[in-house]
Amino acid sequence: MTEFAKMYGGSLYDLAAEERADSEILAQLDECVGLLRDNPDYLRLLSTPSLPKKERCGLLDEALRGEIHIYLLNFLKILCERGQLRQLAECARAYRLRYNAAHGILEATAVSAVALTSDQARRLQNKLETVTGKQIDLHCKVDPGVLGGIRLDIDGTELDGTVKNRLSGLRSSIAAVTL
Repeated sequence: MTEFAKMYGGSLYDLAAEERADSEILAQLDECVGLLRDNPDYLRLLSTPSLPKKERCGLLDEALRGEIHIYLLNFLKILCERGQLRQLAECARAYRLRYNAAHGILEATAVSAVALTSDQARRLQNKLETVTGKQIDLHCKVDPGVLGGIRLDIDGTELDGTVKNRLSGLRSSIAAVTL
């Protein structure tokens, strides 16, 4: 994450938290990131240096006024004016990190060979919340390479209970045995 994203995303969070609009702006920020990701031509247009800044900001204003919080709209305009709109996803990530820290939320990613059912994901999330004492924002991913079991990444700590990891450990143990 760039220093720019940390500074700008963090500043947006500080302002939103001060106004008690942090949850609302987080949801809208995620939508804006998705909108620009799904419409790369719009992002390219808003990043075109040959188009005057005033017109680019006007396009944002026209498309989003009344649809998103005014602080977020102004934030997008600032990024647009500075030619940094492509950094929005990283700014959103910085915002989310600050939001999670303030609200006692830990992000966790569960990687398994097959998709977890909603019941399995719910039970895993409940177990993690019990163990950590914090709210867990669980994301599930599928990687057939894990063969079986599950790998968890919780706030930067990896817990690997996959078959692939166990086989690797067994392989190391066998290789260490000398005849």
